Amino acid sequence: MEELHRNYIAGEWTEGEAIPNVNPSNTDDVVGHFARATKADAERAIAAAKAAFHGWSRSGIQQRHDILKAASDEIMARRQEIGRQLAREEGKTLADGIAETMRAAQIFDFFAGEALRLSGEILPSTRPGIEVNITREAVGVVGIITPWNFPIAIPAWKIAPALCYGNTVVFKPADLVPASSWTIVDILVRAGLPKGVLNLVMGKGSVVGQVLLDSPDIRALTFTGSVGTGGKVAEASVKVMRKFQLEMGGKNPLVVLDDADLKTAVEVAANGGYFQTGQRCTASSRVIVTAGIHDKFVAALTERIKGIVVDDALKEGTHVGPVVDQSQLDQDEKYIKIAREEGGKLAFGGERVKRGTPGFYLQPALFTETTPDMRINREEVFGPVVSTIRVKDYDEALAVANDTPFGLSAGICTTSLKYATDFKRNSEAGMVMVNLPTAGVDYHVPFGGRKGSSYGPREQGRYASEFFTTVKTAYTLP
Repeated sequence: MEELHRNYIAGEWTEGEAIPNVNPSNTDDVVGHFARATKADAERAIAAAKAAFHGWSRSGIQQRHDILKAASDEIMARRQEIGRQLAREEGKTLADGIAETMRAAQIFDFFAGEALRLSGEILPSTRPGIEVNITREAVGVVGIITPWNFPIAIPAWKIAPALCYGNTVVFKPADLVPASSWTIVDILVRAGLPKGVLNLVMGKGSVVGQVLLDSPDIRALTFTGSVGTGGKVAEASVKVMRKFQLEMGGKNPLVVLDDADLKTAVEVAANGGYFQTGQRCTASSRVIVTAGIHDKFVAALTERIKGIVVDDALKEGTHVGPVVDQSQLDQDEKYIKIAREEGGKLAFGGERVKRGTPGFYLQPALFTETTPDMRINREEVFGPVVSTIRVKDYDEALAVANDTPFGLSAGICTTSLKYATDFKRNSEAGMVMVNLPTAGVDYHVPFGGRKGSSYGPREQGRYASEFFTTVKTAYTLP
């Protein structure tokens, strides 16, 4: 067996039960073997982070900047290598893997700068002669639980601000994609993080994640994953009165109006619905199309889908890689079956396909003649499965777009300034795109949704300080 990639606890790489990390494009290819942490390992990691908090929270801003900047520089310099590793373990294309790696580097660079821009306020009191200082301080030990679909970008946008603002971290990545997480921790350790400041505990959510949920020493917990698990995070966090932040998914609408540029609308729908195998919480899986353009749009989108090449993520010319694993493939096929049973018309795709290597390959699926109440339009599939809903006009389109328990991202394709402006104002989503895919946001702006999609302060950009710091108001009589 090749070298075991260990957990990192209290400044040491620790042994553990080894599990293989398998390439979904080629299940004969093992990316590496990674240690699984135990309950005792997780408890030790929390204790180490707690012990390191005092020193790190009072460390100099130059030290924090230099460590985060060094990590950014190394990630960027190794983007081809790390991006390839990411594509092997998650199944997104090599180009997407490299782009995500670059985004992680940009995130660390951004928060390296933020470390030098920590600020507060000095205000006069209503009582003469008294000064009021308002400052932001680190929260404490932060638990970080990340998903498998963005195995380096999401860890980066949680770890970087946590460290920037002086918190210590216990990090549990998704069990499916440990390689990217291990690499990012290895880079930060070599960049000079003191012992105990960052702890990596790879392993099962039912074991490692549960320890984080139950520990009163975790003073803030940021989670990205399923709605069901998010509810458990919330319940456990309320019991110990900790801050918590949840990003849980969506059923994101894309509205296409009669006046839309057809070519633009088709490309926006194909990108948002199918690229990265539809495995994005911001993917547009519901396309709401007004009657005048519906048939032309469906015909053009069907032709566009036929040109999407599904193959090995590392193969040149691949547009969409495999589904991440057998469980996700089964879920995608389950929803395709449900959509058919409910009366949806499968206009194209939805079949497993064979390629030169054994993998979890699924042809992109397009359903038409669906209604807003169907499960295919209510529940998150998280795969390359898109449905269209025919509506009569903009008002009905907006109502259908907002008729969802989720509210992460929403898009509209139109050449009308009136409708674009109205949609931006009245869409019940945290992020709105006009003539752009619903998936794809910059690293320096806030990310998050409404309703069942998100809870707590926004992630990314300067808004990250709302979660990773706490406000202190201090009075002084000289």
